[in-house]
Amino acid sequence: MTSIPRTPTIDTQTSLAPSAPQRHARLRVKSEQRATGHVDGAWWPCSRDLAAELPELLEALGTPWGPWERVTYNLAAWEPVARKVVIDGVRIRVEGFNSQPPETVTVIGGQGRGRLTLLVVPPEAVPASARASLTAASQGGNTDGVDRLLGFVDTADMAASTQRWELDGGMVR
Repeated sequence: MTSIPRTPTIDTQTSLAPSAPQRHARLRVKSEQRATGHVDGAWWPCSRDLAAELPELLEALGTPWGPWERVTYNLAAWEPVARKVVIDGVRIRVEGFNSQPPETVTVIGGQGRGRLTLLVVPPEAVPASARASLTAASQGGNTDGVDRLLGFVDTADMAASTQRWELDGGMVR
């Protein structure tokens, strides 16, 4: 996916003001000027409630391209959300599509100034595997697709699920 060229973005884990909540460390954005790859970074929300998660996401992203105006998401991946939400006095259009990959959200800035497609790490992901996906998706020059980027999560989660299943009487063949 190609994004509009943008000014350098820095990793929000280290760029936020000291008073910002620590939860923002769950977002990583590529720092390169020229967009490469399928995603521009990764986000690990705490829940599937997009309306509750958006204020912190948009605050963490900042406003390098003007105020954020629109967020798109996959309808099946999130709880129902209103088509418009007001965050810090700014009206944000929230649009769900069945055709959007369920493991992404797209945030679009005002006046065509920016567009970020973020990999969404599942909220229930094991922390170590989630951090691996966040790091991989935010590496400059990374062109991996979302399936490969989430492979870090799937491997760890699948192993844990298989172990729980076996303990409950299941059998791996």
